[in-house]
Amino acid sequence: MTSIFDQYEQASQVSQRPVPVSEQMTSSGYINMQLEDNTPMFSKQKMNFNPSDMITHVAVSSDFLVLAMANGKLFRLDLKMPDQHEEIHYAKFVQPNSKLTAIFLDPLGYHLLMTFAARNKDGSPELVYLHRKSSKLKPVTKSKNYEVTEVGWNYENMSLTSTGPILLGTSQGHILETELEAESDKMFTASQQYWRQLPTYLPLYGGKEIDGLIFDIGKGANTPITGIQFHRVNKTSKFFIFVTTPTRLYQFIGHAMMADDKPSLQSIFHPYLTTPETGFQEIPSTLKYSKLQFYFDKSSNPKTFAWLTEPGIFYGQLDPTSQQNSNSLFTQSELINYPAEKDPTSTEETTPLSFVLTEFHVLLMYSDRVKAVSLLNQELVYEEKYSEVHGKLKNIVQDPLRRTIWAVTDKAVFRYKVKREERDVWRIYSDKEQFDLAKLYCQNNPAYIDIINVKQAELLFTNKDYDRSAEIYAETQSSFETVCLKFLEVDQVTALKVYLGKRLDALEDDKTLISMIVIWMTELYLSQLGSIRRTGKSDSQEYHQIQSDFEVFLLQPKVVKCMQHIKSVIYDLMSSHGDKDNLIKLTVINEDYENVIAQNIYKKSYMEALQMLQTKRKPDLFYQFAPSLMEKIPSQTATALIAQGPLLNPTKLLPAFLSCENDEAHISEITRYLEFMLQNFNVKDKAIHNYLLTLYVEYDQAALMKYLERQGQEIVLVNYDVHYALRLCREKGLSEACVKLSALLGLWESAAELALEVNLSLAKEIANMPEDESVQRRLWLGIAEHVITKSQDIKEAMSLLEECQLIKIEDILPFFSDVITIDHFREPICQSLEEYNKQIEEIKAEMEEATTSAECVRNEIQSFRNRSVLVSVSDACCLCDIALLLRPFYLFPCAHRFHSDCLLAEMQPILAPARRNKLKDLQRKLNLLSNIELSTMTSSGLPLREVLKNEVDDIVASECVFCGEHMIACIDKPFIADEDWDRVMKEWE
Repeated sequence: MTSIFDQYEQASQVSQRPVPVSEQMTSSGYINMQLEDNTPMFSKQKMNFNPSDMITHVAVSSDFLVLAMANGKLFRLDLKMPDQHEEIHYAKFVQPNSKLTAIFLDPLGYHLLMTFAARNKDGSPELVYLHRKSSKLKPVTKSKNYEVTEVGWNYENMSLTSTGPILLGTSQGHILETELEAESDKMFTASQQYWRQLPTYLPLYGGKEIDGLIFDIGKGANTPITGIQFHRVNKTSKFFIFVTTPTRLYQFIGHAMMADDKPSLQSIFHPYLTTPETGFQEIPSTLKYSKLQFYFDKSSNPKTFAWLTEPGIFYGQLDPTSQQNSNSLFTQSELINYPAEKDPTSTEETTPLSFVLTEFHVLLMYSDRVKAVSLLNQELVYEEKYSEVHGKLKNIVQDPLRRTIWAVTDKAVFRYKVKREERDVWRIYSDKEQFDLAKLYCQNNPAYIDIINVKQAELLFTNKDYDRSAEIYAETQSSFETVCLKFLEVDQVTALKVYLGKRLDALEDDKTLISMIVIWMTELYLSQLGSIRRTGKSDSQEYHQIQSDFEVFLLQPKVVKCMQHIKSVIYDLMSSHGDKDNLIKLTVINEDYENVIAQNIYKKSYMEALQMLQTKRKPDLFYQFAPSLMEKIPSQTATALIAQGPLLNPTKLLPAFLSCENDEAHISEITRYLEFMLQNFNVKDKAIHNYLLTLYVEYDQAALMKYLERQGQEIVLVNYDVHYALRLCREKGLSEACVKLSALLGLWESAAELALEVNLSLAKEIANMPEDESVQRRLWLGIAEHVITKSQDIKEAMSLLEECQLIKIEDILPFFSDVITIDHFREPICQSLEEYNKQIEEIKAEMEEATTSAECVRNEIQSFRNRSVLVSVSDACCLCDIALLLRPFYLFPCAHRFHSDCLLAEMQPILAPARRNKLKDLQRKLNLLSNIELSTMTSSGLPLREVLKNEVDDIVASECVFCGEHMIACIDKPFIADEDWDRVMKEWE
């Protein structure tokens, strides 16, 4: 239970904590952001245990607390088990006239060293060792000549029974190296103890040699060592050692001899014996003490150090791997002054008695209070006065591994809690204009980042680094209008463009602001380019750079997308500035070539417009502007159309062709393009073919006939409208073309009549075209009639008989005049009679053959009437293998025998659907009709039952199921069906 004084003290901690007064930060774009953290950064809590006497010394490591009390007892407590503690009476293990001067606990919390000084001249200093698991103190025999004032522990030692190599500093300035093992009593005897005295600066300081090998850092002046630490550099053999006295801080750097992964530090000091005294920092002081503290990062590597001196805390960054200065490990160092007292007349002490180093602060302990000072700006961030009830403060220490902080008074132990000590680091770095570090420690808080960016941008603006300032401003939430006005007031157009560009990159969905920025930046670029052009410097480097930047701006995806909505505004801007080149480039970027081409046509720059069309290869633009270009430059336009090949659809160009004048220049170019498309790309569009055919009919009849010839005589294969073509050719009186078109339509008589008007050979060609011989004969008779009635030329008529075998002499005789004598036809008539005689003989032979065949059939029918088959009792059905006579059966001439029901079941699946349905209908009638109805006589004289059975027999027994056509048709059918394959295979296994 805490006392009333403790409760009061804890409740008043917040009110006693000074509130740091920071300058007003630059306003942020964030509204009502809570930037201060009201949680106390440092707060203490009294531990709930009471020592048996006044506390004189304290040590803590790895959650293991050791207190030395005035009654000669040690209080040991494992902080993980606060209910279990132990008290050891150490006074009985040391000389009666000895005085405890310090206790040292290793980082693991297992090895405790206690140093004693003599109260009078008769005694001697003493060093005692105590292990955590033991209650027996062991004196270190060889230390009787030295009063140990500081211990440099081995931070790499993981042994719970051995300290590993350690360094001891004495009140005379000597440095000793030793190692202690808890389980070996011999290690504490004078003869067996490992005790290495390090070499002295004898040549330089004239120090008095003690036992031959002593490192005397005080030059024989008995300067006490107040701090000593050593650490290895990145797992190598390189070590650095820090040693402090009341006025000096020494650095020793070198390589140690390694044995069993244990260093021998003696070799590090050897190089300093023969060199001038270097590698130390001296600060004048009248104090008899000083303190050395290290801060370790998360990897347990020393990061910073602090040295308590009379003027202040000497603080610095450590970089053991730095090669810039081999004599010093400091990369940054400064002297932090102690906070001034509020009352200048106060008699309170000004120099702290002890301190603890954290990452960003140093906690200073005075006899009655604790203060915390920022390492970054040296401001006092915390101060708390201790109640006199607890007595005076004795020490403040930090657990090197757990990093917990402990303050000890005469009567109590307090634990300090550190809550987010980095909370104001970003602000301090921002005030120091170290903006990158400020952003690193703002924990990605957007409000903090915004404040830092605004302050950095304002500083850059003040320093006239406008472009960089614009980049930073774009990352802030500052008012858009305010920032733009700042740059306009100082006439910094380039910086304004940078700002607008960065803001544009950050925008996503605000279409209005994006459009406004794009228009504004375009205006700025055009104004700059126009201003330079007016001064006649369009070839300058500045102009080309701005032009290049403008082109890059126009090609940005976000700008290209925005241009689709505001391109008319941008076009007007460029037109108002007279910037034709950028206008054309913009249309290319936007793929808006229509405006440029239309403008060229309006200016009668037809070739430029055509070149633009050819370059961009946009079919829609060709369709749109082809009428104008075809009218003005037909030859070049046709060539351009041909160059596009299949990219263009000729059908969509028909309006352009139809709008042209019907002169030779235009018609020839149109024909050239259409012929190219038909020959090279096999265009089959009927409209194109009809239009080309129209041009042929009007202007080139020879080309028309070649075209019709190429199209062929298959009406389903031609690509033009035959009826339309025939009508055009009749209107123009193109008889030969009409002949071919009529023949194509199957108008053979009309085609032959027109062909006779042209020439006889064409008529003969037409007559041979029909596949129907009767049509051919009729056409040839028409030709013969035309030839005979026109010229009565017997030789020509006879040649017709030779050319066509379908007409005879008797077919053309009626066409001759009555005055023609038969002598002219003797040979054809004789030939015809011979053919008739031959045909009569062939008919007689066929009649005789038919008579013979009929006689054979009659004989076979007669033989079948007398034929019978003997059925044995042992005969079985070929399908079910049961005796045949047991049921009605069918007997076929091939000797196959089947029961009627077996044959019916076998035949049903293979019957055609119509016959199967009829069979089912007959069976249904036989089953449903009564005997009286079935006995009714039909018109054939047979009962209805017999008629139905005969029809069933005709269907079922029309052929043998084994020898008939069905068996032949199923010759390729497998013996085993697919669905039965697996079953049959298993049966055979």
